[in-house]
Amino acid sequence: MKRSPLAALTAILAAALFGFGLVFGPATPALAHDTLKSSSPAKNAEVKSLDEVKLEFSAKVRMPFVIVRGEADAQHQSGKPEVDGAVVTQAVKGPLPDGKYTIAYRVVSSDGHPIEGEIPFRVKGAETPSPSPSEESASPSASAAAPATSAPAPAATDAATAGAATEQAAAEQGASFPVWLIIVIGALVGIGIGFLLSGRKKQP
Repeated sequence: MKRSPLAALTAILAAALFGFGLVFGPATPALAHDTLKSSSPAKNAEVKSLDEVKLEFSAKVRMPFVIVRGEADAQHQSGKPEVDGAVVTQAVKGPLPDGKYTIAYRVVSSDGHPIEGEIPFRVKGAETPSPSPSEESASPSASAAAPATSAPAPAATDAATAGAATEQAAAEQGASFPVWLIIVIGALVGIGIGFLLSGRKKQP
């Protein structure tokens, strides 16, 4: 039985395509979802200060949601995150004190698939905030008020001195009072004796 040239060519092409599929597999691989490429701060990084958080993805993202969570679930993000293509930026309320923190994020990738995750980091060696001008102005007034409270002390000293002087004068007056009395009594006695003597002389 003879085959036509067209049937033979069709069989050869089918066999060739079948063998190509076995060797090389599917011609179009499955598409991969977008992922987070990098972050600032990086995972488990240690920083001294932090003003903002940056997240870079493998493709454009939309609808970003970012929080910066500290101890006791306190949140430190400021405002809403901004997206520029594949980069998401989130401002942070600072300065952050020393401690452990976590960046929690969620975005929608270019293929509509949500991407979420957490990035832990640590703040260590943060600068202590300087006192505000109002606190500095309050300090001199407080120090100036201290001498005012101790001002009555000299008055108390003067009162004590005056009291001592009064007691001394009273003591001196009490000491001189008997001398004056003795003089008066002596004078009266002398006058009485004089009258007696003059009366005796007048009697016959």
